Amino acid sequence: MTRTAEGVQAPDDVLVALADPIRREVLAVLASEGAATSTSLAASLPITRQAVAKHLAVLDRAGLVRAHRAGREVRYEADLQPLRRATRWMDTLATQWEHRLDAIKDLAEGATGP
Repeated sequence: MTRTAEGVQAPDDVLVALADPIRREVLAVLASEGAATSTSLAASLPITRQAVAKHLAVLDRAGLVRAHRAGREVRYEADLQPLRRATRWMDTLATQWEHRLDAIKDLAEGATGP
């Protein structure tokens, strides 16, 4: 795990999980349509049920989906809280970079003089 200068934990698992376009699509489907099984997700994706299950496992490790057993089937639903934390982390990082770039600009403008 990486941390920012302020000690905020970087959302590595979330970023790794979202790096794959199929996982992003799976998460988008779950977020928009609600809970689904790996079988029902595979019906709308260009991959097998087994591949969907592997992608769901990565999303689960990142905390982006939760699995609920209902009899013999396992239904997955999106949990967007880790994504919100990742967004806040990225906003903090962007602010830090803006401050650094402003400082560089101020130094550069001061070095050239009036």
